[in-house]
Amino acid sequence: MDLHVNLDDRRDLAGQIYRGLRAQVLDGRLRQGERLPPSRELARRLGVSRNTVGVAYEWLAAEGLLVGHVRTGSFVQAPPRPRQTRQRPGAREGKARTRALWSQLPEPSLQGPHAPFDFRVGVPDGALFPFETWRRLVARQLRASALTAAYGEPAGHPALREAVARHVGVSRGVRAEAADVFVTQGAQQALDLVGRVLLEPGARVAVEEPGYPPARLLFQSQGARVSPIPVDAEGIDVRALPDDTRLVYVTPSHQFPLGTVMSTARRQALLEWARRRDAWVIEDDYDSEFRFGGRPLETLQAMDTTGRVLYIGSFSKVMLPALRLGFLVAPPSLHRELRVARWVTDGHGPHATQAALARFIDEGLLARHIRKMRREYEARHRRLTEGLTLRFGDRVHVAPSVAGLHLCALLTRGSVALERALCERARERGVNVEGLSGYYAGRATQAGWVLGYGAVSVKGIDEGLRHLRDCLTHLDATTRKDDPSRDVTPRRSTPR
Repeated sequence: MDLHVNLDDRRDLAGQIYRGLRAQVLDGRLRQGERLPPSRELARRLGVSRNTVGVAYEWLAAEGLLVGHVRTGSFVQAPPRPRQTRQRPGAREGKARTRALWSQLPEPSLQGPHAPFDFRVGVPDGALFPFETWRRLVARQLRASALTAAYGEPAGHPALREAVARHVGVSRGVRAEAADVFVTQGAQQALDLVGRVLLEPGARVAVEEPGYPPARLLFQSQGARVSPIPVDAEGIDVRALPDDTRLVYVTPSHQFPLGTVMSTARRQALLEWARRRDAWVIEDDYDSEFRFGGRPLETLQAMDTTGRVLYIGSFSKVMLPALRLGFLVAPPSLHRELRVARWVTDGHGPHATQAALARFIDEGLLARHIRKMRREYEARHRRLTEGLTLRFGDRVHVAPSVAGLHLCALLTRGSVALERALCERARERGVNVEGLSGYYAGRATQAGWVLGYGAVSVKGIDEGLRHLRDCLTHLDATTRKDDPSRDVTPRRSTPR
């Protein structure tokens, strides 16, 4: 262990060492049972005599903070204590000044312990992941012969770029070569790179409403003016796009969170709009691997003839979010700028993980894994859809959805206040569920739930919906009791 002990001057050296180590023990930096360096070694590091360190150790032992064992060394003997926040010198003098934007953005809502009935959105089933196979592939890349001391390519591991180009070409019809692929740490980093390259401060970005909050918040953090654009049954309303929009972010294959699919006519209209306005389109192909019915429409990227579309994908749902693996398919006109942007931000991603994923794809293991997950998630999607219809009847409308890891249930009667009360009461009963209103940038025009089924079993779906129905029944009764004359305004049962 490397210990830092501050020696202000050459007087009372043993006392300074004693007080420095004592402070670290008492405030919890040195914990019970930790081994201190031998006196000879610490003396050499501090540039003092061994006897000086020995005296400091003896004082700590006399105070009961240190115990020495022959041949094994000296160990911290202090009982466990709650660690206290230390006040740094000068910390009282003023508050750090940061960009005002960062105090306005919400703090990240980290996923806590799993609830008994976990309908969180965007969480895959980790039990389905082939850990043994993945461990073997990663171990192969961690051998000395596979690693290098040099820094990696900012655009990603060459083998993985090749593999991704083939994968999206075969599975989604994306037209891409290896040079078009940039490997990222998730879709969020891909969005960050695009924003860094394309957006000047104050540029306008259009996002779907309701839509994916992390994308909207990211563009806001980059100084863009973000405009939420309504989504209807065919996708984003192209007619509502401001003329000065520089970038449009859409999820056409499985709109997040409503689950609708952008029609061919709307896709063509968006591409034509981008061509006329000299704008760019980000196509986030969210959850496209898990399609349970219907014919998949051609991607915007494949339809694009003018090089205006940037295609984004992620392996977080088909594998694990913790691996932080995603990709961006970009037109040649942006290759240089994106490569430089990646280089100046974090350089490159982890070599071994990317190389292992390349083998995972090339050996057909990814395709096999996706087929297995698709069967399981289709069963959960069907059970959730049937359960909502059976238990809630006309109180909810299940938004049409044939893909992904979640679906949206819209309240046909009730308000956003009722939605939020339902979510809060459900959590008290062990049901983790998210409200639709949280996905609006502005005032929510529809209330409901967004229900993920990646982290809940088929059996758990039935039980969780029963609890959710009980919560709704209770709140309905409470509302009638508190205000029998209250008029609950019916809401449209289909997305705008």
